[in-house]
Amino acid sequence: MDQRVSFITLGVADLARARAFYERLGWKASPASQDSIVFFDLNGVVLGLFGRKDLADDAGVADGAAGFSAVTLACNQRSEAEVDAVMKEAEAAGAKIVTPAEKVFWGGYRGYFTDPDGHIWEVAHNPFAPIDAEGRVKSTG
Repeated sequence: MDQRVSFITLGVADLARARAFYERLGWKASPASQDSIVFFDLNGVVLGLFGRKDLADDAGVADGAAGFSAVTLACNQRSEAEVDAVMKEAEAAGAKIVTPAEKVFWGGYRGYFTDPDGHIWEVAHNPFAPIDAEGRVKSTG
């Protein structure tokens, strides 16, 4: 299997509400979006929003309770100031701030918010994983 992630699909309770949240962040839905699924092109990865029950049915699993699923999504920024700006933008769009941005023990700066369905997003500046001109990040170990 190739080492890559192509799509990340989030199961959402209300597709219109979820789409509106991400659009308030300034994201543009792909023309490939349909009434039952919304796509956002994210620099080589696609984020999909799909009805929670429909996604569970599609995967052949039971739709469990919403809550912490041991998965977070991350959006790295070029500076601490950018982290602060994104956290404010997310909150203004309707996100719940769960951890305000702060310096962390490993030398970076990060905060966490949840979207309207409780999906956890980390917004981080990692000085050890710079972002290139195209917006891509690579772990440098």
